[in-house]
Amino acid sequence: MTIAFTFPGQGSQVVGMGKDLAENFTEARAVFEEVDEALGEKLSDVMFNGPEDTLTLTANAQPALMAVSIAVVRVLQAKGLDLKSRVAYVAGHSLGEYSALCAAGTFSLADTARLLRIRGNAMQAAVPVGVGAMAAIIGLEHADVMAVCEEAAAIGACQIANDNGGGQIVISGEKAGVERAAGLATDRGAKRAILLPVSAPFHSTLMAPAAEAMREALAGVKKADPAVPVIANVRAAPVTNAEEIAALLVEQVTGQVRWRETVEWFAGNGVTTLYELGSGKVLTGLARRIDKTVNGISVGGPADIDAAVAALMA
Repeated sequence: MTIAFTFPGQGSQVVGMGKDLAENFTEARAVFEEVDEALGEKLSDVMFNGPEDTLTLTANAQPALMAVSIAVVRVLQAKGLDLKSRVAYVAGHSLGEYSALCAAGTFSLADTARLLRIRGNAMQAAVPVGVGAMAAIIGLEHADVMAVCEEAAAIGACQIANDNGGGQIVISGEKAGVERAAGLATDRGAKRAILLPVSAPFHSTLMAPAAEAMREALAGVKKADPAVPVIANVRAAPVTNAEEIAALLVEQVTGQVRWRETVEWFAGNGVTTLYELGSGKVLTGLARRIDKTVNGISVGGPADIDAAVAALMA
């Protein structure tokens, strides 16, 4: 059994996440306390108790989701898991790539929390509210969505943001371009084209100011080569050099999250089991739709951890 760990992205947050981990494991409590200290505020209180609209803010959701993921990792490690000997690769969806890199030792936990707070604020500030938009296109092939985006870009920037697999592709850009692309996609056979309730056009060229903010932030952070290779979002291939990883994280802000290709890469390179560590089961569901030869398992709470330890340590 060849194992990869995957880490969820924005949208997987829910009020109460991590609370059962904190109540059951000292290692999880230590993670949440360290993140609170790094950010200079009680983010854990927002995670455990809400309100939901505060947790959903990009600048809060990103470090919060990372914290839950790393809490799971630290508990598994306390129970005897050695990442380097038991896990072949790590990967994360968008902000989840930072969780993956923290788990693999490229960034410290405190630095990862601060990087994600900077990232969230920079992404939110890059584009005035109402200028950008995102839409989910269901049931069209990647090449067809690319063509639709290119045509719509004549009236406003539009590109693929996330290729999530299972027939789901998210587009992003200027509102006029995205709305035009959504209409074209429907005309060309998409089952649905749904405008998403997001606060900014993530993973589009409009995020260029945020990319520059991350270039500066990443340049000033201590980095180490990861203990295991990370499958980078924008490359859908393994990377092991810390400086190269940082450059790809800058590119990721305006680039495409190639998740379908990431799971396909896993399937084509001997990975049999993907453990999704953290809040929710989004990536586990996507894995099933992308390649049925890969087994997806979500690990988010105490009961999941016991089962995962038994399997991982077998």
